[in-house]
Amino acid sequence: MTRGIQQPIAQSGAGYFMHGFKLIRTPGIRRFVFVPLLVNLILFSYAFYYLSSYISDLIVSFENWLPEGLSWLTYLAEPLLYITALICFSFLFSTVANWLAAPFNGLLSEKLERYLTGESIADGGFSDVIKDIPRTLAREWRKLVYYLPRAIGFFLVLWIIPVFGQVIWFAFVAWMMAVQYCDYPFDNHKVGFVEMRDKLTEHKGKCYGFGLTVTIFAMIPIVNLVLMPVAICGATAMWVDHFKGDYK
Repeated sequence: MTRGIQQPIAQSGAGYFMHGFKLIRTPGIRRFVFVPLLVNLILFSYAFYYLSSYISDLIVSFENWLPEGLSWLTYLAEPLLYITALICFSFLFSTVANWLAAPFNGLLSEKLERYLTGESIADGGFSDVIKDIPRTLAREWRKLVYYLPRAIGFFLVLWIIPVFGQVIWFAFVAWMMAVQYCDYPFDNHKVGFVEMRDKLTEHKGKCYGFGLTVTIFAMIPIVNLVLMPVAICGATAMWVDHFKGDYK
């Protein structure tokens, strides 16, 4: 099965992500979606259950801590806590899911790229996954090293400076979502992490649009279960349209 493309698949980063919902249903691609989908299903089901109980307990503690005359602040703090917790937990569990499914994510990106560029889809299957485990896990570690010190700094800002801190954290998570998912096709072509990051910066508008859309959908229960394969497909389509030509 092949498919040639003449025109860009989408016009914006958000458009590439949304097109991922169509791409995961492509015949010949669907079987490579199964493992990322299963990992997300298990982890996000647990995350949603834990998050609901955690926020409820946090709200009760906040109400008990406030003086009686300031109890009205609960109505302002509650939605802010929910939004902040959803953003933090969605990214945390996305990170864990990506570590567990990294070899399968790379394989999905590879097979989709072959489909989009009109190449035949070879059936390397599980043997390809085993072969690439050391390289894909090393790449996930490199992304974690990039992420952690920045996350600590932005997380402190989030709690120290109300509202502004939440906005900055949201922007940071959006960028990291773009880095996380756009990296799979780059890594498949052995492009170094620093060079990949610089390339994304050259298309910052599209990448931020993509990352923002991923972040928003990550906060939607049920929909976030298919987030990982959809984002991988969308990011791979963006690679084919805007980055692949630089590495021919």
